[in-house]
Amino acid sequence: MKITRAKLNGIINPIGYDFKNLIASWNVEETDAKTLKNGVLEVAADRDFTKILYRKESADLDQTGEVINGDKVNVDLKPRTVYFWRVTITGDNGDTAVSDVQYFETGKMDEAWTGKWIAAEDGAKYHPIFRKDIELREKPVKARLYASCLGVFEAYLDGEKIGDEVLTPYINDYETGMQIIAFDVTDKIGEKSQLDIQVARGWYMSNFGLEGGHNFGDRMEAIAELHVDFADGSHEVIGTDSTWKVLKNDVIESGIYYGEDLDRTAGTPEIGNAVEVKAERALLDRYSIPVIVKEILPAKEIIHTPAGETVVDFGQNHAGVMEFDADFPAGTKIIISCGEILQKGNFFNKNYREARSQFTYISDGRKETVHPRFTFFGYRYLKIEGWPEECALTTDKIRSCVLYSDMERTGYIETSNEKINRLYENCIWGQKSNFLDMPTDCPQRNERLGWTGDAQVFSQTASYNMDTRAFYRKFLRDLALDAKRHEGGVASFLPNTANNLAGVGSIWADVSTIVPNVLYNTFGSLEDTKEHYEMMKGWVEYMHRNDAEHGDKGFFILPFQFGDWLGLDGITEQSFKGGTNDDYLAAIYYYRSTVITAQMAERLGLKEDKKKYDALAEKVKSAILDEYFSKTGRLACDTQAAYIVALAFDVYVDRDKLIEQFIDRLNKDCYQIKCGFVGAPLLCTTLAKIGRMDLAYHFLFNEGFPSWLYCVNLGATTIWERWNSVMPDGTICDEGMNSLNHYSYGTVVQFMYEYIGGLRPATEGFKSAIIAPQPSMKFRHFNSSMVTAAGKYVSNWKIGEDGILTLNIEVPFNGSAKVTLPRFSRSKLAVTGFDAETIDESGAVVLPAGKYEISYVPSRDYRCVYGPETRLSELEKDEEVMALLEKELPPAYGIIRKHDKENGNHTLGELPFLFFMGFTPENVGPVNEKIFNFKRW
Repeated sequence: MKITRAKLNGIINPIGYDFKNLIASWNVEETDAKTLKNGVLEVAADRDFTKILYRKESADLDQTGEVINGDKVNVDLKPRTVYFWRVTITGDNGDTAVSDVQYFETGKMDEAWTGKWIAAEDGAKYHPIFRKDIELREKPVKARLYASCLGVFEAYLDGEKIGDEVLTPYINDYETGMQIIAFDVTDKIGEKSQLDIQVARGWYMSNFGLEGGHNFGDRMEAIAELHVDFADGSHEVIGTDSTWKVLKNDVIESGIYYGEDLDRTAGTPEIGNAVEVKAERALLDRYSIPVIVKEILPAKEIIHTPAGETVVDFGQNHAGVMEFDADFPAGTKIIISCGEILQKGNFFNKNYREARSQFTYISDGRKETVHPRFTFFGYRYLKIEGWPEECALTTDKIRSCVLYSDMERTGYIETSNEKINRLYENCIWGQKSNFLDMPTDCPQRNERLGWTGDAQVFSQTASYNMDTRAFYRKFLRDLALDAKRHEGGVASFLPNTANNLAGVGSIWADVSTIVPNVLYNTFGSLEDTKEHYEMMKGWVEYMHRNDAEHGDKGFFILPFQFGDWLGLDGITEQSFKGGTNDDYLAAIYYYRSTVITAQMAERLGLKEDKKKYDALAEKVKSAILDEYFSKTGRLACDTQAAYIVALAFDVYVDRDKLIEQFIDRLNKDCYQIKCGFVGAPLLCTTLAKIGRMDLAYHFLFNEGFPSWLYCVNLGATTIWERWNSVMPDGTICDEGMNSLNHYSYGTVVQFMYEYIGGLRPATEGFKSAIIAPQPSMKFRHFNSSMVTAAGKYVSNWKIGEDGILTLNIEVPFNGSAKVTLPRFSRSKLAVTGFDAETIDESGAVVLPAGKYEISYVPSRDYRCVYGPETRLSELEKDEEVMALLEKELPPAYGIIRKHDKENGNHTLGELPFLFFMGFTPENVGPVNEKIFNFKRW
């Protein structure tokens, strides 16, 4: 038995964080034990656990999120103090394991600061370095640096960077305060050391945001305290003040959109002493998880374009910074520009709009490895200008440092189809590229904002792919701070300014209820999501007040809504908005958020809130049904997105009629995607939910425009913002708003996990799971796994050449899974790990922890891929079927060969009734019987 993934508040051994709550979590692996017999959680003041501060022993210890103060035993935390914790687990078979000793260290908490905010002189435009020469009487036994700034900073001791984080203190709610970053510098500091804090503009003051951008302030400032403890128990604090020197950095300009200019010939001259400035913003213990270099991409190819440019191709669109080995004559100026795509073989980045996105470097002749330090870029291609011919640019001299928040990868999918594998990787890379301290829309152009609509639709997919527990907590906290200033109104993007509510709107603002719900369902800790409840409630009340202003009729009506953004059924396919009625969508999400808030109130034991929001939800639902549905159940909004959200959130009079309308709409649309940011993320999961996996598979595997594989076929390595971001000839479309690295449509991966792999939570935190795969011969095998809060679940399946279906399933310690075996039969049934007699006749079985293999001959052969629901258009690539139709059913053959869009959507089951087209039961029946029995491998 082994205890793994021990985290506190979703973070491994956190230092300097805000610890208002203490929530421990862990997994148990490498054991034959099925369930927990007993567990002990301890917190101590020392590593040897002789000074126990907290102890809980229970047979119900919750590994998905045990609240250390949950039973009211108080761990009285003190500032700047290390605490230790461990967990001991005993299984039902007697196996016992003790975790490695974990720790967490508090930050400044409410402790007063001796350090002062400092800046360069009034009106200074340069990037300052704040320097202090430190003399200690001896080497300390413990040393911590606590630092923050207005802008972004890096700290150095004796010229060596402290820590591996970049762009600290990250994106803050600048109206509330700045995060403090704590560094352990015990091993770096000596009796004499030189401490530097280098500050740059960052998000705070580099014209960040829409409409030309804006600054949150106009002066780069810093504050720091160095705390040192000596062997005799004495303590010393060295804080920033006017005795610190100010130097002019050779980073002469920087900005999130701008990039960075590094001029080594400028040097770092000392200007004078720092100026103490009045503090305008509070200082807060940190809550951002680290942003670090997560991986390094080697250059794939050096391209010499038709236009005479030198371009480096990394083979993968991503977010990060370039790094190269410099060994140039003094005065050499290198200019590096970023791009996502080539056009006619040449460099292109007009879709970056006003974002300069360049790194310039002027050499003073030194040999060094160089990279930008105070910005980041989104790119696949780099255009290199100024590289001396005599130095010969080769792929080994340049690389890319991939940056994103330090999240653990938890979900994996691998299939027999390489295009689907590429699509899945595109989703993963879209998340990597846009999870840099906050969930952004894109990493490249002059935007890179925390758009809440994107964050909302992708949150479940993201939380399957990676451990987002601490990442989203930070984002939701910033969102709540902003919403509180706006009476519950939730911004459409962050960061936001105090006097501006950034375009509040439905679907986008519903991030405030949907993401906390995702976190609870995925990670299982109610305490972890409790802090978000006031924001959830505030948003529902905001909509309710708006409703009251419009007659209290159950609707949320605004002058502008984003609606089904970038849907293809708008006025034109290039329109920003699709054709679904905005007020209808707003009402649906008003209902959905109210339902979720009522559920959260019930979990929290808030009976009056539960009662209130249940009643409000029913009122809103009734209003929707009265306004948008006929008495017999027909929906008046005849668009894909309208049907999808109604079915996804169970808003209907007659479900069967609504499904019939939905399928009819898809038929009229020739089974092509017409919906945008609202509908498309829910399209395949909704089809699966209503029992139309055949259509869900159709949309997943469709390769024509618009589709997920259309993008893959055109070389996409990330998810695009638009279905038609690139035209079939490789020409980029509408460069005014066109990112090739947007993650929203990557939500199709949620469908892959939940329905193809069949893996989804049955109870919060995956304490129990559903494993109900739905195979198709479109795959020979499909492997999915997820390391959840409860442990690792695996759902793999493969179809053999002989038609036998084999499933490999894993359930973690103390977990369980309700498994539904698809097309179950007992023919050639073989199982390992459990008694086959426990499977009921429907194929359902509940499995405890363990590893299992199940194989059988399905009740309906998966190799018989055609059935009554098969559309004529799906048969064109099957030579055997086409030969049969040409010979025995020429009208059907002619429809397919002519690419008749209207009639090509008729199904084989419909043909016998299309007498006016020359079909009869007599001529169709025998042909269908043959087609239905064709086996494909």
